[in-house]
Amino acid sequence: MSKRDSRCKVAVLGATGLVGRTMMKVLEERNFPATDFVPIASARSAGQNVTFRGQEFVIREPSAEVFRDVDIALFSAGATASREWAPIAAAEGAIVIDNSSAFRMEPNVPLVVPEVNPGDIFKADGTPEPIIANPNCSTIQMVVALKPLHDKYGVKRVIVSTYQSVTGKGKAGRDALESELAGEAQEQFTHFHQIAFNAVPQIDAFTENGYTKEEMKMVNETRKIMGDDSISVSPTTVRIPVYGGHGEALNIELAKEFDIDEVRALLASSPGIILQDDPSARLYPMPLTSYERDEVFVGRVRRDYWHPQTLNMWIVSDNLRKGAATNAVQIAEVIVVKR
Repeated sequence: MSKRDSRCKVAVLGATGLVGRTMMKVLEERNFPATDFVPIASARSAGQNVTFRGQEFVIREPSAEVFRDVDIALFSAGATASREWAPIAAAEGAIVIDNSSAFRMEPNVPLVVPEVNPGDIFKADGTPEPIIANPNCSTIQMVVALKPLHDKYGVKRVIVSTYQSVTGKGKAGRDALESELAGEAQEQFTHFHQIAFNAVPQIDAFTENGYTKEEMKMVNETRKIMGDDSISVSPTTVRIPVYGGHGEALNIELAKEFDIDEVRALLASSPGIILQDDPSARLYPMPLTSYERDEVFVGRVRRDYWHPQTLNMWIVSDNLRKGAATNAVQIAEVIVVKR
């Protein structure tokens, strides 16, 4: 990023997708100091206009020239596009924050959630890494909740069951549910089965160990972000017919004994978390709670009835925002502040 002035030219690759549009919205809402903006999408959308901060910008196709002079490039166009264009954008001087799975487990690419490991954004000399990976949506919200617990008590094992929105599959996922609710026949390639009035315990393809790729992302990404390979994660990921907001039920085994009221106070005071935990008032997080919000909502905090040093909780977050767009913009904010 240029240090010669205060400019910050921002590009969004995938500007016409659900996450890309949400990135633009979050940039506006958080008043990100972008002094110029470049929307980028496929040839199908090139030449069309998008509005950013009340100004019209023409969508351009990706090329080395398009990324020239860009300071921060937010990518959300899928892993194939990221593998092709992220190295090119970085070679042109842009700092790439990539929302796809392309680089998440690359050893030399940081995988960042700003509430957890913001220091990983930077090299030893204090400059940002050229490519920074945004974690999977289901991982992001979980590690935000785990971070304060791990720092105080040590997290040994997490059993997690997810209840994930159809928008985790982007516009296609949302459209499939809407079509089914309208009574239209659908090919079941998007969610593998009918999603309306259903719950599908498969997100992404199965691997040889019986877990899906989505589940293994939660295993491997959690360890990398938390910087601790000793943490065991046992996930089951499920798609449900809601439009926005992923829910997760966590069973967390800690290394130290804890006081449950102390845990609640710790969570309530931790960055990026809103505690909603009053069962007597039926107060607990729901997908509607998180809609269009950037925080991770935590509730149903309680001691495991059978296992010592283990607690249960329920967390919800907007998967298009904190689970994707907002987390990427927050990484960019850390870079700008450091500059």
